[in-house]
Amino acid sequence: MNYTIIIIVVTVLISLAAFNSEEVYSKLILWPRVMDNPMEYYRLLSSGFIHADWGHLLFNMYAFYTFGSNVEMIFGYIGRDQFLYLVLYLSGIIIASLPSFLNHRNDRSCRSLGASGGVASIIFFSIYFFPFSRIGLIIIPGISIPSIIFGVIYLAYEAYMARRGAGNVNHSAHFWGSAYGLIFAFLIDPSHGRIFMESLKHYTG
Repeated sequence: MNYTIIIIVVTVLISLAAFNSEEVYSKLILWPRVMDNPMEYYRLLSSGFIHADWGHLLFNMYAFYTFGSNVEMIFGYIGRDQFLYLVLYLSGIIIASLPSFLNHRNDRSCRSLGASGGVASIIFFSIYFFPFSRIGLIIIPGISIPSIIFGVIYLAYEAYMARRGAGNVNHSAHFWGSAYGLIFAFLIDPSHGRIFMESLKHYTG
């Protein structure tokens, strides 16, 4: 079963529904201020299936497709049930959403949406297993860097931007989704962590 394609189809369909219905959009978005009832906690997950616009949706789904299929194969390679791939993605959305929920419960203006937290968990799961695969830079076409270097730069940038707290992008979700992907990878295959560290020691570029 190809979970990546299934998730993309479901996400696109739900996002389309939210594009065309303010009611659907309002029901699914992460809105900490209205989540004082546990019955509203579903928003920690549902917010990962709606997007602000087509650009937001397409970018997230492209990144997810690029890494998702490879990560599905990793689970098979290390002898783990591919159902764990689905667990990683869905729990990644929830974990990435939690800081926003906990830190903005009294902020009526704070709302968040998008699959970025789950996508980040998938990308950084992949980085753990393939630290020296190349990742292309969208802002500089034709240029790619080792994924481990991309990961360090990305985490530092998202941590810095989350601390600044400026703009409409939920950098906190990006950071925690990424960190969660690494932790998840280590927990299901800690032996690879030693291989990862040895690879870093002997990396020559």
